[in-house]
Amino acid sequence: MRRIGLAVVLTLSLAVTLAGGAQPVEKVYRIGCLMSPSSSSERARVEAFRQGLRDLGYAEGRNIVIEYRYADGKQERLPAMADELVRLKVDLILTAGDFGIRAAKEATTTTPIVVAIAGDLVGPGYAASLARPGGNITGLTSGPTLFQKRLELLKAAFPRIARVALFWNPGNAINVTALKETETAAQALDVRVLALEVRRGQDLEGAFQAALRDRADAVIGIGDTVLLFHRARIVDFAAKNRLPAMYSLQEYMDDGGLMMYGPNVADMYRRAATFVDKILKGARPGDLPIEQPTRFSFIINMKTAKALSLKIPPSVLGRADQIIE
Repeated sequence: MRRIGLAVVLTLSLAVTLAGGAQPVEKVYRIGCLMSPSSSSERARVEAFRQGLRDLGYAEGRNIVIEYRYADGKQERLPAMADELVRLKVDLILTAGDFGIRAAKEATTTTPIVVAIAGDLVGPGYAASLARPGGNITGLTSGPTLFQKRLELLKAAFPRIARVALFWNPGNAINVTALKETETAAQALDVRVLALEVRRGQDLEGAFQAALRDRADAVIGIGDTVLLFHRARIVDFAAKNRLPAMYSLQEYMDDGGLMMYGPNVADMYRRAATFVDKILKGARPGDLPIEQPTRFSFIINMKTAKALSLKIPPSVLGRADQIIE
């Protein structure tokens, strides 16, 4: 009896030891990162997303693998890249902007798609509503009312402007929304919007000439893969012709833009990681409400204003969240 009892104890002890020493195998998720711009221009944004994942306990090479695909400003490459990610059986796709969203949506109706930033998701039909997106797409949107606010701030800073050149890409559904919202605001402000189409970089020179021919006295630069890729040319055009300008993204300001009003895009990418986390833990994208930022930044580059001999009223300067001296 003692020998049998001792054998049982040793067997149980060995089982407990083996169980205690065994480490559970952690699942490795595969995330597809589908971006229209180049890796260099998206570096800060994607790093913010990666930091958001790290804050939630994810680490590349341990429990996640990220498949990066960058179109280098050539949106025609996006559909093939989206198809490739689907063939790799990624657990979800992170993307941003109209062209990336469209390519991902056309590639799959089942793989979850998380949008880091878009001007609008409901208007173009990517989601049924903000509260209940439905389908396989969710994420963050800056909201269409921003376009009105930008024109209002531009008019407040330069009350005499009457004709504003808006560079836009009609192939971008979110740019279509931007144009409509800006034109609506323009009517109330007694401003005429000169809608100048830029589908490719080659179209910019013609758009510049049209702006001068129609006597534009201000410029609005919005977000789009083509426009962002050539943003330095747009900023340079406004500077050479001493035109007040309002932009939508920090990248324009990095190239010497005069004014910007918009959300913190890096923070939106960081926030996108929370959507990824919820989906990987079992949530359905169609059930996750689309989020909009609650804080926006109004930035004025006084260095540029002085160089162009543009005077900005103290009342407008007082509304700025940041002034670049």
